[in-house]
Amino acid sequence: MLVSGGRTRRAVSVVGALVVVGLLGAVALQASPSTSEAARDAAPETKLRLSAPADTVIPDSYLVSLADGEPAAIAAEHAEFGVTVDRVFTRALRGYSARMTATLARRVAADPRVRTVTLDRRVSASSQLLPPGIARVGAPRSATKAGDGAGDVDADIAILDTGIDVDHPDLNVVGGVDCVSDGALLGTSPSEPSTDPADYDDPRGHGTHIAGIAAARDNGVGVVGVAPGARLWAVRVLDSAGNGSLGTLICGIEWVTANAGTIDVANMSLSGLDPDLGCRDGALHEAICGSVAAGVTYTVAAGNASADAEDYSPATFAEVLTVSALADYDGKPGGLGTNPEPLDCLGDDDEFAEFSNYGEDIDLIAPGVCILSTWHGGGYVELTGTSQAAAHVAGAAALYRAAHPSATPAQVRAALLAAGSVDWLTKTDPDGRPDRLLDVSKL
Repeated sequence: MLVSGGRTRRAVSVVGALVVVGLLGAVALQASPSTSEAARDAAPETKLRLSAPADTVIPDSYLVSLADGEPAAIAAEHAEFGVTVDRVFTRALRGYSARMTATLARRVAADPRVRTVTLDRRVSASSQLLPPGIARVGAPRSATKAGDGAGDVDADIAILDTGIDVDHPDLNVVGGVDCVSDGALLGTSPSEPSTDPADYDDPRGHGTHIAGIAAARDNGVGVVGVAPGARLWAVRVLDSAGNGSLGTLICGIEWVTANAGTIDVANMSLSGLDPDLGCRDGALHEAICGSVAAGVTYTVAAGNASADAEDYSPATFAEVLTVSALADYDGKPGGLGTNPEPLDCLGDDDEFAEFSNYGEDIDLIAPGVCILSTWHGGGYVELTGTSQAAAHVAGAAALYRAAHPSATPAQVRAALLAAGSVDWLTKTDPDGRPDRLLDVSKL
C-alpha cells in the first residue's frame, strides 16, 4: 500500500506498505524467434514477485512487463488462453494489466518475452494569503520573474493523486484523466481512462491541496502557490476513499508520458514500504524511469514514518526528487516562529518535522507542517505531511522549466540542488546529514 503525505483535514494519514506478490502455476509458452538466450532460459520463478500482506492484495489482478515484442499483440495472444486484459501500456511501461488465475500467471511468466509478472495491490493517499512555506522557499520573487506578466507561470504540472477541484477559482486546471472509477472493483477498471472533467474532479481534497501549494493563482484571493497559475493536469489515480492500485498509478504515469511534450513536472505525494528493484522491476519503478526518460521531472514525498527513506518507494528511486518536511511558521530562518496552538503543528519552528522520513535518498527539504492550501468545494484547509513538502518542490521545478523550457529532468534536479541552502536548524535532522532547503529565489 502506498501512503499519501497528508494526515487529517488538517493532518491526514493512511498507514500501510507497498508490497509485491507472485503466485505459482504451470505450463510454458513457445519462445519468440527474436528472444535472447538469457530471456529464453529464465525460469518463471525469477519473473514472479513473491509474498505480501493479504490485506494489500487485489486477488487475481496482475501487471505484466515485457522484455520483447508488441504489448497489444502479446496481450491479445495471452487473452486467447484465458487472461482478461484490462489495459495495455506502451510508453512508461511496456506491458499490460490483467486479471488471471495463479496458474495463468505462471504460464504468462514462462513466456520468454515477459520480463516480470507482478500481483497488483492496493495503494492509498493523503483574502489572499502568502503561506509561510511559500515565503520560506523564496517563491514570490522567483515567480514574478518566471510569470507571463499576468500572474501565470508558463509551465505544466501533473498531480497524480485524488484529482483536482476543476472549478476551484484559485487553480488553473486545464485537463486531466481518470484512471480509477468509483464504484468499480480495483483491478476491473475500464481499459480506456476517462478524460471527462467530471471524472477527474477531486471528491476527496488531497490532490486539490497539493495542486494549490504548487500553483495556486496570484489573484488576490485565497492563497498563492510556488508557481502561481501554472497549468495543472489532474491525473486521478486514487478514488474518493483515497484508494487505488499499482495499475491505476501506472495508468497515470503512462498518460503523463504520452503527454511528455506538454507536461514539465509530475508530483506523486505517495510513499510506502517497498524494496528498490531498479528500473527493470516490472512495475512502478520501471514506469517512472520510462517517464523520466521521456523528459518529465518527478517530485515525490519522502514518507511520514520517521524512518529511513531507503525502504520506501518511490522515495528511494534515484530518478526522482525526494522531499522531506520542515516545520516553518513565519516564513523566515532562525527558529523564531511560534507553533500556532491549539493546532499542535507537530514540531518547533525551523526544525526537521518529527514525522518525516530521512536519509541519503532525500534530495531536498521543504515546508510540510500545517500548510494552508486549496481544498475541494472551493475551500481552503491546513494539512501536514511530506506530501505538502513535495508539492513545494513540484512548483519550484515548474518555475525552472518556465525559465529553461528545454531543461532535462537531470538539469532541473541539479539546479534545484545547487540553489538549496542549509539555512535551518540542521542539527535536528535525524541522520546528521543536513538536507538542502528548497530556495527558488536563487534559481
